[in-house]
Amino acid sequence: MDSLRITSRVAIPLAEISFIAARSGGPGGQHVNTTSTKVTLLFDLEASPSLTDSDKAHIRQALEGRIGKDGVLHVVSQSTRSQFANREIALERFAAMLRVALTPAPPRKKTRVTLAAKRRRVDDKKRHGALKRQRTAGSDD
Repeated sequence: MDSLRITSRVAIPLAEISFIAARSGGPGGQHVNTTSTKVTLLFDLEASPSLTDSDKAHIRQALEGRIGKDGVLHVVSQSTRSQFANREIALERFAAMLRVALTPAPPRKKTRVTLAAKRRRVDDKKRHGALKRQRTAGSDD
């Protein structure tokens, strides 16, 4: 596997993705203190030749919290005690995030308020107005 398939038209070569391993927190006993199992996936969005400018804009908008000021997307995985497994999980998360970011939102269908709903709203307003009139009519100071 030399590229990661995101959608039917977008595939990112694994050469554009880099990984950093670090010591992970959480369960694992002494094993956690000696091995670097936490994996951070780094993807330079701005420098990627695999994505079009519009794709980059969609990703930037959808994942702005995960993209640093340098334009690098970060995905962290430390859920398992295996660096290899965490790397695979990070790749899956990365692909899923990009898939969601690149999926266009369905167009909004225009709808109308029903006649019954309009009548209910007007009736509620009339009832509320009558209640307020009743309050002021009772006090003649």
